[in-house]
Amino acid sequence: MTIIDTGRSISQVAELTGLSTHTLRYYEREGLMLTPVDRASSTHRRYGEADIGWVEFLTKLRRTAMPIAEVRRYVELVREGELTTVQRLELLRQHRLAVLEEIAEMTKSLAAIDYKIGLYEVKQYEQKAVTE
Repeated sequence: MTIIDTGRSISQVAELTGLSTHTLRYYEREGLMLTPVDRASSTHRRYGEADIGWVEFLTKLRRTAMPIAEVRRYVELVREGELTTVQRLELLRQHRLAVLEEIAEMTKSLAAIDYKIGLYEVKQYEQKAVTE
């Protein structure tokens, strides 16, 4: 007997990716999926491996604060095919620069927090030494 993989349900994909079912529906409703998600005869969504891989990439773009409009533009370019490789590359390079700038700012902020922690730790140590 051959078992045919009919894909994963939205709840299975939510659990697998750490996203909510609401977010998965939102991605689909906003046209961010490369292709329409298959439906079972019961009309329930059935995600294939390619869909899951795409959702995981969308998640990485969003976690790096890529605006939905830019994500949508990227999706449109991918759908257009190989002729848009240069535009996709440029879009991703620009986003990469924005991410690097954000990392630099976060690093500076973390250094300020670490400095403050150090001050409080010294103060706490000094107070403890006085009371002993």
